[in-house]
Amino acid sequence: MSASGQPRMLIYSQDGLGLGHLRRTTLLAGEFLAARPHASVLTISDSPLGQFFSSRVGHDYLKLPSIRKVGPGDWRPVSLSMGFSDVLRLRREIIRSSALSFDPDVLLVDHMPHGAMGELVPTLEALEGTRTKVVLGLRDILDAPATVRQRWHLEGAFEAVERHFDEVLVYGSRDVFDVSAEYHWPAAVRARLRYCGYVCSPTTTKTSVAKLRKRYLRSDPGADLVVAMAGGGADGEALFSTLLSAVPGMERQRRCVVVIVTGPFLPRAEQRDLVRRAKGLPVHVVAAVQDSMTYLKAADFVVAMAGYNTTAEILSLGKPALLVPRSGPSAEQQMRARLFADRGWVGCLSPDSLSPRSLADAVLAGLDAGELRRTAAPDLDGRHAAARQLLTGLRDAPGYPPPDVALLPVPGTPSSGAELETEQLLSGG
Repeated sequence: MSASGQPRMLIYSQDGLGLGHLRRTTLLAGEFLAARPHASVLTISDSPLGQFFSSRVGHDYLKLPSIRKVGPGDWRPVSLSMGFSDVLRLRREIIRSSALSFDPDVLLVDHMPHGAMGELVPTLEALEGTRTKVVLGLRDILDAPATVRQRWHLEGAFEAVERHFDEVLVYGSRDVFDVSAEYHWPAAVRARLRYCGYVCSPTTTKTSVAKLRKRYLRSDPGADLVVAMAGGGADGEALFSTLLSAVPGMERQRRCVVVIVTGPFLPRAEQRDLVRRAKGLPVHVVAAVQDSMTYLKAADFVVAMAGYNTTAEILSLGKPALLVPRSGPSAEQQMRARLFADRGWVGCLSPDSLSPRSLADAVLAGLDAGELRRTAAPDLDGRHAAARQLLTGLRDAPGYPPPDVALLPVPGTPSSGAELETEQLLSGG
């Protein structure tokens, strides 16, 4: 326990080219601080966007030099001209010294049990025998099971979990994807798994949905609003380009206005091309929004890739949606889209079948059908359940005030943002 008597949580999040991991850890930090308003949370991350998402008082960020993965076990610096070994050495020391100085009650490691290229191992070893509870947080689907099993054994990830981690939080549902069975978790660590449900943003929004719909439907109030998203957008060009080509065919059968949120990582040249092609069409291109829930809430239909966060937000709102997962290099999105579509939670279009005609047909069919029939409701309580697990062992410690918010029980265990006026609008249809 810190000298102040208030808990401290340290989060390690490697997210060099995307927003997914940073978004989840920010949500969990916020939930932790909602329960302990005087606690402190420090996130160590290498996102090039730094503190992209707004967070509660008590949460701060430490930026590592950014790196990106270009292939299995192959990493490169994003900005620094130094060799990767020098950047890795620098990152390793920053993480270790910060952890020892911060002296956390809880260390939440996001996604990679030993860190990028093992950079977290010195920190984990330094915290052995201390009071720090070490927790691994995983989205349920990482990649094709055979790929994960091979990489985790090769890189020593299973050994790291067994040696250093007290608990593993799975941000998903066991009945959708059984992590221990699919990835062949060793018996010694299976008992540490806790399924929390899907982590998604609160459904409250900072911007008026009516105001947003009025902005985009001003010239045609009776039209349907279709919103397209691809998370950070680094690989969203194929979906957005195909959607632009599909709009004329959609217009011939149904009045609609399309808003494309490219994400901050879509290359500028591709953004400019989308803007150019959108002229004369009922299409608006938006670079980035922090309050994505408002856009999803305002939509009559959503077209998205199958990243974890966007998908979880779609499910939390019960919006009719079509997922078009990326084709690779990971199988994660295709697996998620297929599993969710099988349960009637979303529609799914394979990237191999993506064309202007197939996309237009799928969107029009989705608009006609409205909300899909669900075979069972998804478990969306991940924020609360994960926060409860992170607080376990701290709740009754002397000097801790009672939580300000109720944290719900963990189900199924086996043992943002800117106001509308500040959004980056690139073009109007």
